[in-house]
Amino acid sequence: MAKQIVITLRSVTYQGEKRIAAEFDYNPEFIGLLKMIPGCSWSRSLRVWHMPDSKESLDYLFGTFRGKAWLDLESLKRSKSEASVQAKPVFQHPKIRLPDLTREAAEKLERLSQWMLSKRYSENSIRIYTDCLRTFLRYFNEKSTEDITNDAIIQFNNDYILANRYSSSYQNQVVNAIKLFCRVVEQRHLDPELIHRPKNYKKLPNVLSKEEVTSILKAAEPNLKHQAMLALIYSCGLRRSEMINLTLNDVDSKRGLLLVKNSKGKKDRVIPLSSRIVDLLRAYYNRYRTETWLFEGWEKGEKYSDRSLEEVLKKYTKLAGITKPVTLHWLRHSYATHLLENGTDLRFIQEILGHKSSKTTEIYTHVSTRHIQQIKSPFDDLEL
Repeated sequence: MAKQIVITLRSVTYQGEKRIAAEFDYNPEFIGLLKMIPGCSWSRSLRVWHMPDSKESLDYLFGTFRGKAWLDLESLKRSKSEASVQAKPVFQHPKIRLPDLTREAAEKLERLSQWMLSKRYSENSIRIYTDCLRTFLRYFNEKSTEDITNDAIIQFNNDYILANRYSSSYQNQVVNAIKLFCRVVEQRHLDPELIHRPKNYKKLPNVLSKEEVTSILKAAEPNLKHQAMLALIYSCGLRRSEMINLTLNDVDSKRGLLLVKNSKGKKDRVIPLSSRIVDLLRAYYNRYRTETWLFEGWEKGEKYSDRSLEEVLKKYTKLAGITKPVTLHWLRHSYATHLLENGTDLRFIQEILGHKSSKTTEIYTHVSTRHIQQIKSPFDDLEL
């Protein structure tokens, strides 16, 4: 008897609204069914499919997945129960209940989506832009899209984004989406000098020590597949999506090379494979015998899901006794920093990581401790 797939439902807050999130291992059929549910969309930041928190959404879910999957409601019930007994906070920012999108706005939003598809924008970029625009156009529900001005953007920024304490990156995404919408659909340009953008925040990447990486990979030793996935991400500085999309043909074990296809910026690149990682991958393949994808999910021939990959890292980070909020991207940052500390030229690191600009790669010079640790503090000279 085939194992029934479980879809876990839980409550989330997305852009100030309560939503129902659906979590499950990657399944193209289920994604297609979710897209048919009114108001259901993908969140890149939350990395879940989510829909309005309503009885109608639940009715759609039960009707759509009856006989196909088991809907786990425990997390959803628990979060609603906890919310009902929570004390009201001392201060709350105003949460604005947005009206539905007008027919005119929905049609124009679809036009932009189709244009982005024809220009081969990534699926994530299309989702981000349309999600941002949907919120903006719902906010100005009574205003025609032709009446969007710089003043409207400033008002939305002050009264919605800042009032709800949304991030500066979200603010930039909204501005970029509106500019593209006006240029492509409305066929006019906004004055960029009048648009309020947040100041650039130069955040340093989070980096693990070699000892911490070692402890995570050793904790994963009992599961060869999990160890191979995490080791490959670190040893090649891969992004999550790049690792998941690798096929067997992308590994050239004889030449010691890994081909990463169609990564960020629609680029291919070649990454050197260490002999030790080749041996680990060979041992993994001999045991699992995958057919197409290098790493498969529950079902044969199915890609491994990004959410499951995050859970794998979370599990072994905890087993390793590391309390930091480690993410998969930390492994990529750590790889780049350790290369730099080993004396690898920045130009090679830029090429391996697939950075378009050398300035992006140069940020690792700020977290490398190769020279910093050699600096003697004047405190050591004090006679205390």
